[in-house]
Amino acid sequence: MSALEHLPNSDQIGDTGLLRFLTCGSVDDGKSTLIGRLLYDTKTILADTLHAMERTSARRGHEAVDLSLLTDGLQAEREQGITIDVAYRYFTTGRRKYIIADAPGHEQYTRNMVTAASTANLAIILIDARKGILTQTRRHSYLAHLVGIPHIVVAINKMDLVDHDQATYDRICGEYLAFAAKLGIQDVRFIPLSALNGDMIVDRGEKLGWYTGPTLLDILEAAPTAHSERDERFRFPVQYVCRPQKSDDPALHDYRGFMGRVESGEIKSGDAVIVLPSERRTRIKRIELNGEVLPMAIAEQSITLLLEDEIDISRGDMIVRADEPAQITRQIDAIVCWLGESPLDPARKYLVRQTTRESKAALAGITYRLNINTLEQESAQQLNVNDIARVSFRLAQPLCVDRYEDNRSTGAFIVIDEATNNTVGAGMIVAAG
Repeated sequence: MSALEHLPNSDQIGDTGLLRFLTCGSVDDGKSTLIGRLLYDTKTILADTLHAMERTSARRGHEAVDLSLLTDGLQAEREQGITIDVAYRYFTTGRRKYIIADAPGHEQYTRNMVTAASTANLAIILIDARKGILTQTRRHSYLAHLVGIPHIVVAINKMDLVDHDQATYDRICGEYLAFAAKLGIQDVRFIPLSALNGDMIVDRGEKLGWYTGPTLLDILEAAPTAHSERDERFRFPVQYVCRPQKSDDPALHDYRGFMGRVESGEIKSGDAVIVLPSERRTRIKRIELNGEVLPMAIAEQSITLLLEDEIDISRGDMIVRADEPAQITRQIDAIVCWLGESPLDPARKYLVRQTTRESKAALAGITYRLNINTLEQESAQQLNVNDIARVSFRLAQPLCVDRYEDNRSTGAFIVIDEATNNTVGAGMIVAAG
């Protein structure tokens, strides 16, 4: 049963905070048009941007505004009529703020889709009603599930091109549910729509009267945000140690604050904490935010922590609640998406960056490579660009980690080529130790 099935209507809720969501699917399923329509119908397109889109559409011979131009911003994309890079758009409806990531549809841009999905809390997977479920539909569904997106909305688009036929919609829903069950996707709901005409996106329209569920915007307005659906363990990677060098205030002579971002969970003054990897114990003396003292800090706040005891702490250390320890490890097993144009070289050393901590790493082995078309596990000796595989890394320095399924922040890392300083891989920790 989908958690989204029980969401309240958007008219019944107030401001529900920020929602990051992703649109994905096969080429020409209408992702860019969907986003353009969503922004157009919520009246969040600036006048000068709309005028530019109107001129471009007229120059191409379109009678109406081509709303896909809003996200297909690269010249190469406009020439080919496809989305290559990830296009991000920001808008607000008054009830909540949104960050939209429009992922590319082509197989060779799998790495772009994985990057876009890594921070999303909801994915809209578009399906062309004429074509039904395609290989790329399955691929993007798997990737969305792989990176831990908790909510999937399957939008069956271009219903106007199948005469708004309910039987077509029901058949695609049934096929997708059977596929989702094999992957273990549990939270999925469906909606018929026409991005071109705007049916069931912001307004209901007049052609899909047999569908009685909420519009797409209703679903988005009521969807849960990140960190809101379950209790999370407190994780605070230290970014900077604040030691004022020159001050006329005697109170600042012994000031030692640890600055960073709360990746998950919450902390209160007086709570017992452990500093990792040293495993020294102490308590929170004070929590500061922009000079103000807070009684409590929550996820995604950038704060300064002061501790009751003097402990040697530096950038890359992690502060956790005493009753919520993280695992300290020198070896990680992970699902890695290889982003680099050069293959993963088993003989080379790489740099692994996880939260604010870095460690040199050597490949310990490739368990399997995923065939992204068949979803079968295959043996491999190296990884090429866009490959997804389960691998093991040995680490020179210990990392403080959680499994990715338990914590998307402390369970994720990137792989860096030390020679070029390029990010060449993105990983999700499956096991440690």
